[in-house]
Amino acid sequence: MLHNNIIATVITFVIALSWLRLMDFFAHKGMIESKLSRKIIHIGTGPIFVLCWLLFDDQYSARFLAALVPFATTIQFALVGLGILKDEAAVKAMSRSGVRQEILRGPLFYGIVFVILTIIFWKDNMIGIISLMILCGGDGLADVIGKRIPSKLLPWSKNKTWAGTSAMFLGGFILSSVILWIFSLEGVFQISWSFVFPRLILINLIATIIEALPISDFDNLTVPVATVLASLLLL
Repeated sequence: MLHNNIIATVITFVIALSWLRLMDFFAHKGMIESKLSRKIIHIGTGPIFVLCWLLFDDQYSARFLAALVPFATTIQFALVGLGILKDEAAVKAMSRSGVRQEILRGPLFYGIVFVILTIIFWKDNMIGIISLMILCGGDGLADVIGKRIPSKLLPWSKNKTWAGTSAMFLGGFILSSVILWIFSLEGVFQISWSFVFPRLILINLIATIIEALPISDFDNLTVPVATVLASLLLL
């Protein structure tokens, strides 16, 4: 059993690292701009990682082995951001302006959240999946759409738009619903959609309100905290 989970961990490492390095390569070669590659990594890494949970069995130790993947990535983020590890491709892919210190904020918080929620909730509780998917699909898509579709700025948050806020709600709701559906098909959860569906709408609405606040660089912390608390109350 442990042997199988170690294999699952290796596979998850390979898939996650391949995804990150592919985006690093595209950004470094100028095939996609740094800001966009940063958000593509933000949106895509979570679903890829969480779907890899299906490779693991139900041993308690499995969550810790799986958490090694975002933990290792987070350590890499910290080392690159501090200048200890030189990786220009990673800096270009994960920073807004090419400054390595930016990695010590959003990307680092992102990795820390994944480690914590993987260990606490794992496959035993859908709350972790919901929170991570809202962070990826909602918060990630909000920035991409908000900067590319012209719309009015939010009256209370001058660097965020109605288009981005709408994308936050729809992206988080759709991605969290899809991943929960896949896990239910695999028999991980027995979901009563008549119970979960309206609550998922409300959880995403709360996350959207939090993301729309005039706070910079801390969405990767505030959004998952809000969704976890809302999910604990509603589910």
